[in-house]
Amino acid sequence: MAAGNVQGLPKWERKMRIILCVFGLVLSVYALHVELSRERNPDYRAMCDLGESVSCSKVFTSRWGRGFGLVQFFVAKDSPLNQPNSVLGIIFYTLQLGLGLSLSKRAAMFLVLSSWVSVAGSLYLASILAFVLGDFCMVCVSTYIVNFALLFTNVKRRSAIEGMKEKAG
Repeated sequence: MAAGNVQGLPKWERKMRIILCVFGLVLSVYALHVELSRERNPDYRAMCDLGESVSCSKVFTSRWGRGFGLVQFFVAKDSPLNQPNSVLGIIFYTLQLGLGLSLSKRAAMFLVLSSWVSVAGSLYLASILAFVLGDFCMVCVSTYIVNFALLFTNVKRRSAIEGMKEKAG
């Protein structure tokens, strides 16, 4: 473990969390902007649309761009429960940022568990991207990288917090 700060956490952890969560939020807000712009104007061309097989707007507006393509099997396609994946990302990164301020074991465990869920979702969506849509989405791949990095950060954080609690008695 790197040298700890006053709270006993690795020095890099807080900075890394802020960087990753802010980057994840920016990516998610941009994805939502692209999806909403494309819904209003089918001719809208996003900055991340570089070609026929490199198109984030094609991915965001596909059936897998909302509720991971799964929610529509349980509720109507236009149900308020079938939100764009980017909205779920905004919620996820906001929770990661907020709960990262807590030193509780419970918060640390939730951060790790929610990160595992995000990594599972990333792997699922990456397989859809590659094998079903046959597309490359820079925004999507960037969020997958952020999710894996957050998992690593959260596992290190949980270990540090458990070590602090054991030393405290």
